Amino acid sequence: MNTVSAASALPGARTGSFREVWLVTLGHGLTHWYPATFYILLPLIGSELGLSYSQIGLVMSCQAIAGAVSNVPGGIFVDTVGRKGFLLALSLFWIGFPYLLMGFTHEYWMLLACVSLVGIGNNLWHPAAIPTLANRFPERKGLVLSLHGMGGNVGDAVAPLAIGALLAWLSWREIVMLNLAPGVVIACLILVYLGTWRLVGEESAARSGRRPRTARQFGSDLVALLRSRAMAALLSSSMFRSMTQSALLTFLPVFLAREMGFSPFAVGACLFVMQAAGVAAAPVAGHLSDRIGPRRIMMTSMAMTAALLFLMAVAGASPAFVFFVSVLGFFLYSTRAVLQAWMLDSAPATMGGTSIGILFGAQSLGSAVSPALAGAVADGFGLGAAFYYVTVTIVVANLLLFVMPRGSGAVSRPAG
Repeated sequence: MNTVSAASALPGARTGSFREVWLVTLGHGLTHWYPATFYILLPLIGSELGLSYSQIGLVMSCQAIAGAVSNVPGGIFVDTVGRKGFLLALSLFWIGFPYLLMGFTHEYWMLLACVSLVGIGNNLWHPAAIPTLANRFPERKGLVLSLHGMGGNVGDAVAPLAIGALLAWLSWREIVMLNLAPGVVIACLILVYLGTWRLVGEESAARSGRRPRTARQFGSDLVALLRSRAMAALLSSSMFRSMTQSALLTFLPVFLAREMGFSPFAVGACLFVMQAAGVAAAPVAGHLSDRIGPRRIMMTSMAMTAALLFLMAVAGASPAFVFFVSVLGFFLYSTRAVLQAWMLDSAPATMGGTSIGILFGAQSLGSAVSPALAGAVADGFGLGAAFYYVTVTIVVANLLLFVMPRGSGAVSRPAG
């Protein structure tokens, strides 16, 4: 069945306050700040612990494996718990705390355990935040989710620049310890202002005394979700796109540091420029998605990403490589929210959290495999070969969108 967005299908829908959007967006920025911090620190951690390229890749693979295993249960859990704001606060703290523990880590296995905890904690944020925002802003879903995504892009962009500068005065261990503070502050703000935040339909059900869904109804909705051809195509494409992104973020800082001789600050500046381009592009992509539908936005952006990654592989350790990195983010990071909105439009109205959990589970699966594969490619053929690898993965991601049912890419309008 072709469903409309969760917000439009649920009774009693109304428009939420944009103050909610900005607070959740700020929290989302921090959920990306922590991993972005880790990417800039990973070359230093790898050097201190004497890690090979394959071992560095395995660090990120372990985080993604934990995410892949826990994403779907996390999405189901979110759909069964009404207080979405409480889950957001819990998730933000859970993401930040393991990085504090890394400051005391001297063994490789302890590092793997910490990043696995991060992968689990991150799985509560997106299933809680994304469907709830879409539910409360049904007519501006693409824009609101893009603003939420822009918060993540800002965290991705600012963290490498800030951490690269701080490394001139602090060790990586001191940084991960101090880094917990902003997450605790924002988690407390979310708990105070959005602690009772719910879906509009859940609020209406609570006021009217309607009973929640039974386990049998939930199971029926889940079967319908998993049988959807559109879901299968989106999940497959998203998995390969995540393979591109995770391998790129793992080995781009390593390439800049080891092959081009960049300082930590210069590496952070390059990543900042790449992510900043995504900050600028995300609202534009979200607005266009609301107007013309997600299909053309996704396919064009991924085609441009593939072209730029190929040019990076050809350019090697040259100034042209840095130029292509600066342009790459405009296309690579502009489509995350568009993909999420497309997923919600393709899912049953009552399965928003579960559908996002499955989406991020597929992404985590791709992220789990890809850094280790890219590391093996780099060990076998040189670090530059990793960029040919990511070019292939993004091309496959784009080709998979051709099997999407045509109607699923149309612009969705709220009912009534």
